[in-house]
Amino acid sequence: MQFGQYPAPGHVIAHLSDPHLLADGAKQYGVVDTEVGLALALARIARLDPLPQALVFTGDLADRAEPAAYARLRAFVEPVAAAMGAQVVWVMGNHDERATYAAQLFDETLADGDDATQDRVHDVDGLRIVSLDTSVPGYHHGEISDAQLAWLAEVLATPAPHGTLLALHHPPIPIPMMPAAEVIELLEQDRLAAVLEGTDVRCILGGHFHYSTYSTFAGIPVSVASATCYTSDPAPLERFVSGVDGHQAMTMVHLYDDRIVHTIVPVDEAAEVSGFPSDVRAQVEALSVEERRELLSRKDSPIYTGEIQVPGII
Repeated sequence: MQFGQYPAPGHVIAHLSDPHLLADGAKQYGVVDTEVGLALALARIARLDPLPQALVFTGDLADRAEPAAYARLRAFVEPVAAAMGAQVVWVMGNHDERATYAAQLFDETLADGDDATQDRVHDVDGLRIVSLDTSVPGYHHGEISDAQLAWLAEVLATPAPHGTLLALHHPPIPIPMMPAAEVIELLEQDRLAAVLEGTDVRCILGGHFHYSTYSTFAGIPVSVASATCYTSDPAPLERFVSGVDGHQAMTMVHLYDDRIVHTIVPVDEAAEVSGFPSDVRAQVEALSVEERRELLSRKDSPIYTGEIQVPGII
């Protein structure tokens, strides 16, 4: 039951980024257990209602592109996705290596010397998700080749029933809160804009920065998910760059016919200071629209004056 004026979303996507998994229990910078943040995020996703139809990971899946790290990633993610009936969409990041990425995540072997970009198209109940490889071998900045742009234009030439999400690692947006990251941004972004203008791309999902941020690109909303490993402090004290072991988050993406809602979800729990137990929902659903408004919207409602205590709201 919906309590407000909007219908249920047509599609729900969980957007995670930058897990940076390591092999053999190694810790990032000797401190960060990258598996913890990923496990916490997946546990929170698994209890959502409605569940997502896809889990989109926008790059930097394995910190050192170790085969064992990709194996650990699949062991964490695939059972959870299967249990909720969700597709998994992997995206290449600057820490990933194409040959290992293809072999470990898609069971595909690249021939020696073959450095083909890892671009793929996924159909999620009529919603098209394009995974675009913006990585550059041997570097951390992003680029998109002429061949990739031609391929993308061909893919987008035919609209999808529910539009397209473009998932890439290097977001095509300004980075005012972390100027150092401009050195490793996506280059020649205008070339991508020329391909996307006038297409059915509804949103661009990215990662790379290790903090949540939003913008537009070629008139298209851009949503950047934070990391599940360590995060970047966008307002550090006397630091040019500051990575911290805290504030890890993911983004839930709810798609409606005419809009998309993005919600930042911290991966870890926090102490509750107010709330109602889940069984209260059934009691609220049993009320009429007018009764719900009087009980939950009126400032002098017995809920807010303390006359009604929880449990036993009604």
